[in-house]
Amino acid sequence: MSMDVTFLGTGSAYPSPTRGASALVLRREGECWLFDCGEGTQTQLMKSHLKAGRITKIFITHLHGDHFFGLPGLLCTLSLQSSPDPNKPPLDIYGPIGLRNFIWRTMELSHSQLAFPYVVHELVPTRDQCPAEEFKDFSLLRDEVPPREAQGRILHLDPGENSYLLVDSEQLVVKAFRLFHRVPSFGFVVEEKPRPGKLNVEKLKDLGVQPGPAYGKLKNGISLVLEDGRTISPSDVLEEPVPGRKICILGDCSGPVGDEAAELCREADLLIHEATLDDTQEEKAKEHGHSTPKAASAFAKLCGAKKLVLTHFSQRYKARLGEGDADITQLKRQAEAALDGQEVTLAEDLMTLEIPMKKSIFFEKNEH
Repeated sequence: MSMDVTFLGTGSAYPSPTRGASALVLRREGECWLFDCGEGTQTQLMKSHLKAGRITKIFITHLHGDHFFGLPGLLCTLSLQSSPDPNKPPLDIYGPIGLRNFIWRTMELSHSQLAFPYVVHELVPTRDQCPAEEFKDFSLLRDEVPPREAQGRILHLDPGENSYLLVDSEQLVVKAFRLFHRVPSFGFVVEEKPRPGKLNVEKLKDLGVQPGPAYGKLKNGISLVLEDGRTISPSDVLEEPVPGRKICILGDCSGPVGDEAAELCREADLLIHEATLDDTQEEKAKEHGHSTPKAASAFAKLCGAKKLVLTHFSQRYKARLGEGDADITQLKRQAEAALDGQEVTLAEDLMTLEIPMKKSIFFEKNEH
């Protein structure tokens, strides 16, 4: 089952000729989930190998313009390219509270009629996610006249888990966790549920079970009663479950709020973390609620991430160096030094990274 991440925009503050504003797509078996939607995202989508019409979920990390000003335009373009379909499931949009009102007002003021339904699910931040003077209670906007779209969920922090449960499907779980920034920001964890291990066909044959519907039942966790009265449980003939993949995508931050983020991101196959400024600009980065390569690497080391990718670079670090431009490769060197030499990737616009499926624990044990 294929899974990959494509970076559409890797710059901070505004789009430039060499770096688009923040946006990336997680694609799994053809279905696309968009994380952040800075200005110009739809143009970047057109330059990529992705199909915008396959976007089924959108996640916004925080309400700074370089992360969501491209959303109204993208929605309108998707509508122009769509045919009205009353049976089409709604596009799910997740983000901090206030996002629903922004989309509604933008659509109303521009007299835009979307050809597809959408639902906005809003996360209620806590006051310790930003400086006290920057916190705004957008929950007051919920009392206004409801828009035409369906009512989305209001998601509060689970005090036990210290996270927000966004999606819990048969195959995937998506949770959000709190980050500290100049405005409340969030990180997202997308984790596949373990897949059943392979059937031990030789053992089944030895037990007198021939290929057919019985194999399917056992694979689906259903015990089998043979004609002679013997019962075969799935655990008798299934190898160990195959662990799912885990992708962690952090919004702008100077760090997580609380200790739970590291546990949620534990052994992430891919950790995508902002590094707006290099380590020599650490104080400036913290002042503006941002991270440096050293800070991103410290979090990656804390949660044992298998691969760290840095993104959201200040526009001073050019993708293509010219006279007087800051060398972005210094961010890579600083991050790898903090990670004791572990390789770190610098995201580039339109870069695609594949996340391979894991092998079963049974096979891994036998390879060593």
